[in-house]
Amino acid sequence: MTAAQLPPVAPEVTATLVEDLSPRLRKRLDAAVTKLAARPTHRDGDTVTVAVDDDTELRLHAPGGVVATVDAITCGCLLAPACLHRAAAACAAPAADPPSEPVPDAAPEPGSAADPTLEPTRATPQQAAPAPAAQPATTPPDSTPLTTTPHATDSTPATSAPAPPPAPAPPPAPAPTSAPEEASPAQREAAAGLWSAGAAVLEAGVDGAGAVAQAALLRAAHTARLRQLPRAASAALSVVTLLRAARAGDPSYRTADLVTALAELLGTAHRVGTATGAELAAVRGRARRPYSPDGSLRLYGLFTEPVVTESGHGGARTWVATSDGRLCTVGDVAPGGVGRALGVADRTVRLGDTALTHRELGRAGLAIAGATVSPDGRLGAGRGVKAVTARGAAWTEPPLAALWETPPAEQAARALRSVSRYAEPDGGGSDLLFLDVGLLGAVRESGGACLLARCDGGPLVRLTVADDDPGLAHRDNLMLLATAPGMRLRIIGRLVPAQHPRLTLLACSHPTEEGTVDLGFDRLRRADLPDPGAPVHAAPPQPGGPGAESPLHLLERRVEQTVPAGRAALGLLGDVTAETRRLRHGGLPTAAGLLTTLCASAAQRERDLFGRLLPADTDGFATHWLAAARYSAAVAESLCAAAWAPGPGVLTESPTGAATASRLAGTGSRR
Repeated sequence: MTAAQLPPVAPEVTATLVEDLSPRLRKRLDAAVTKLAARPTHRDGDTVTVAVDDDTELRLHAPGGVVATVDAITCGCLLAPACLHRAAAACAAPAADPPSEPVPDAAPEPGSAADPTLEPTRATPQQAAPAPAAQPATTPPDSTPLTTTPHATDSTPATSAPAPPPAPAPPPAPAPTSAPEEASPAQREAAAGLWSAGAAVLEAGVDGAGAVAQAALLRAAHTARLRQLPRAASAALSVVTLLRAARAGDPSYRTADLVTALAELLGTAHRVGTATGAELAAVRGRARRPYSPDGSLRLYGLFTEPVVTESGHGGARTWVATSDGRLCTVGDVAPGGVGRALGVADRTVRLGDTALTHRELGRAGLAIAGATVSPDGRLGAGRGVKAVTARGAAWTEPPLAALWETPPAEQAARALRSVSRYAEPDGGGSDLLFLDVGLLGAVRESGGACLLARCDGGPLVRLTVADDDPGLAHRDNLMLLATAPGMRLRIIGRLVPAQHPRLTLLACSHPTEEGTVDLGFDRLRRADLPDPGAPVHAAPPQPGGPGAESPLHLLERRVEQTVPAGRAALGLLGDVTAETRRLRHGGLPTAAGLLTTLCASAAQRERDLFGRLLPADTDGFATHWLAAARYSAAVAESLCAAAWAPGPGVLTESPTGAATASRLAGTGSRR
């Protein structure tokens, strides 16, 4: 049995089942989860049955695809319902997370993890309504001001005095300004629970964060979602998912992903108590990001790329551009892997009444009425959307040609904001770059070969494979292009954050004909290449760029080492003077200070009068670790942006990273 064979379980269900266990059974929970994972399963409609042994069966009832109640997990053993099997099954199953962006006007697909009981986030203003402005006590508004004249006598003729000019009305009293909205006490309490659960995971590491620690994190996530903190709740669920992948030995697990998720969780929980106004709205997040109406759109196809996820999903995504240069996508992704991705490319796009396939749309156009677009540019396919086929545009024709006119450094800065590890939600933007390059040949790296190209108006760029799956054409096309040095191409690639310019190659202009090549689906042949001319010998890239000799990896390594092994392993490092000296000589004094305080906090354990160890300061250590993680990410992004700069870069500290580190490190312990 694998986790994918079990239906998703709501976080509160798992937390309740674990909390109801006795202390003796909790100690056996991790072993029970491992044992249960080896048992066979059987699915019958909405019910999944697990054979605990020859005589006992465990059933998970998931109407709508999600186990939403504690009673939906039943066991046939003698100790049920207070048995260990129910909690073990909930811990072995994936954690259900409501989708962030459902398709409008469409019912959820079968097997979806949607939670229909979850309400969208609503703002709860804490301030009172402003008092009405005071009305000026002046003349009535129906006519000019009245004037008085002296009464005439019998002997003196009455003369009318000239009326004075009307007096200007006094300005209205300014409305009282209200204080920026702050988090409610309930939200602060929920954020504190998330912080404590995340700090406990960081203290124990992957090896020590078993089912009990994960259940505490799930309970905190459920509480945060009820308190209208969906961003922090989603971060907590991501941490739980990655912890389970790490403990199960999933080959797709990467420690860097867990570092990012844990820093996002701790950082968001930390900011809830200090953010106000618009920043607080971003920290809270939104449970659902609905599609918004966008009227009528004229779309021009760019290219189509295969989508293959590590969770076994596959499909295609077609990129299009509007008349004003905005990028949008039309996707079709579902369980199926590479085989489904290859098949979906030739299926009709689910958008209005158009008969275009994904690959055809990548070279044609659409006229849409009643369009709906999500914050990240995905086009909705609701019932009110009408679409008809229209003429497309070549990459050298307007409006698409304008995408290649932006300087590479500006494109890289925009893409870097999109792929930032700690980007604000709904930040928009795209991670694609549109470049004109001249190919120089293949360059061998530690992870394999890549294609080196000279970007017009920019630096040398390394072009890598988007997906190494042999069923896709990425690898073969890249190796074939590497045999034609000197060839000029117009390309589209996805930014890879690194200390040197790097892209995954997605599409390019055809080498010898009109048109474009979707490098994931279309296979180039040697006959498609131009006749070989004079060979171009490209010297391998030489070190000396902005981040070529950066010692930032010394801090990044210690940040990552904490996650799998916990605080105790970092506390055994001893003296780090040599590493801090290298950081200071490399122009990173803040990094040196963060490394020193992080290791000192890890090793700090105080004793009482009898020599017994006192409880560790988990909050203080988590604060120092968070400061180091956020700082190293900010500096790495700064180095990436500097690598794309047209001139020689100088390695300096990131002002944003230093400010973030100083703010976090200055807070010390949260308690």
